[in-house]
Amino acid sequence: MALIDWIIIAVFLISLISIGFFFSKRNHNLEDYFLGGRSMPTWLVAFAATGTSISAGTFVGSPELGFNTNLTYLMLCIGAILGGILVAALVLPKLYNARTITIYGYLGERFGGVSKNASSAMFLIGQLFTSGSRLFIAAIAVSVILYGTIQFEFLIYSIIILGIVSTIYTMAGGIKGLIYIDTVQILLVIGTGMVALLIVYFTLTPQMSIGEIFSALASGEVKNAAGEWVAANKLQIVDASWRFDVPYNLVGALVGCTIFKFAQFSTDHEFVQRQLTCQSVRKAGVSLVYSQILSLPIVLIFLAIGLLFYVLYSTSGDPAAITQFKQDARDIFPQFICHSIPTGVRGIMVVGLLAAALSSFNSAINAMASSFVADIYMPLRQRLGHAIVSDGDQMASSKKMVILMGAVLTAFAIVTAVMQERSGLNLVDFATGVMSFSYAGMLGVFLCALFTKRGNTTSVIAALIVGLLIVLLLQPYILGPLSERLFGERIDIAWPWWCPIGAVVSFAVCCLGKKKTKNS
Repeated sequence: MALIDWIIIAVFLISLISIGFFFSKRNHNLEDYFLGGRSMPTWLVAFAATGTSISAGTFVGSPELGFNTNLTYLMLCIGAILGGILVAALVLPKLYNARTITIYGYLGERFGGVSKNASSAMFLIGQLFTSGSRLFIAAIAVSVILYGTIQFEFLIYSIIILGIVSTIYTMAGGIKGLIYIDTVQILLVIGTGMVALLIVYFTLTPQMSIGEIFSALASGEVKNAAGEWVAANKLQIVDASWRFDVPYNLVGALVGCTIFKFAQFSTDHEFVQRQLTCQSVRKAGVSLVYSQILSLPIVLIFLAIGLLFYVLYSTSGDPAAITQFKQDARDIFPQFICHSIPTGVRGIMVVGLLAAALSSFNSAINAMASSFVADIYMPLRQRLGHAIVSDGDQMASSKKMVILMGAVLTAFAIVTAVMQERSGLNLVDFATGVMSFSYAGMLGVFLCALFTKRGNTTSVIAALIVGLLIVLLLQPYILGPLSERLFGERIDIAWPWWCPIGAVVSFAVCCLGKKKTKNS
């Protein structure tokens, strides 16, 4: 990259850190640091929540998905909107009115302190998988930009660089700073995505008309579950098949994905934390639904980039290029940024990539730190007779925990790089599906807490463990060989169904526990 590109990137990173330290002076206690004093504007929270949803998995993974498949992934965005509406109507009022620092404080009031700690621990474990995978995906692009390759060694270097930068400004600014930073970053993601789409389009149009581009896509190819390329319409949006081994069909979107997103928006403190900063529960619900509506066109932009890449490389007359990307398209967009984007614009595109990567990673660091401090660390100190009382000491402890969580997440991102290779899933499916490890059990527990009078500490812990084990069993590299051995036929369950299946079992397990009364 040219000097002007590096200058643009440096200005962006310095600006993020400066915003973080600017807001550091406005945080006086834990509620300021982790919930913004519950005073953030609805529109700002909506953009910030969109930034949390739109990660490097969208920026890097969606072009890969568009190149390999079609537009059926958009149906999952409809499921996300439906899940958001259900959470806004049924769950947010109870969580918001509980007035706790984290949503797991609600479980503490319902089932006791041990249940709160167990749920918070499950959230932390889930975030190690989820945000580790996002950082790993972002590192793919950074590795291409810095080193020209995605060899494992250079991926590690890139992961560490991203982790350090994100941890610094997250530690400084707290949730207030993050919400403003995330808003700026999502606007950069939208802008750079549209610029990239136009550049790819104008690269094609000297040789092809719009009609020819659509015709090439309509008679294109997609990569099936077996990894084979077959003839198919790459413009297809709706798949009405009733198959549970296909992730992007109608039933998977409207049922499986809706339940998955319901779990995400109600049990994942990274997402709920944004809504808890709003001035009222109604505004919290509005910001959640708006964020998911806004996500749909953003996802479409990056899928369309991948579709145009398919046409570009299929008609380029370079068999080596199309063969290379048909084998592994994970770095197709970063490679295009490095080699086909003009100087200056290239720096802006890299800024958009970093914005997508850091917006979700910094959210995870802050959410994990708030959960660990409020639900585990401070109660533990109090039980040991070393309670942290003053606001100043609480703030200092919180910032130390942000640094700790940033370091742990950065390290775990390396683990997810190995996991993705083993799973055989594309980047988007891997980054999304891995969330189910914690969501399944937590959704079962939350549903029991919110809508029944059943459950106790023992059943809560059992439900969390069972949910994780069910999702582990449904992994393709476990369920496939196991089903072949038991039934003589391979069975695969697509990732949108992992959370619903695990949640149903976990809910049943949690409800087995009888609520303890004061006299019992």
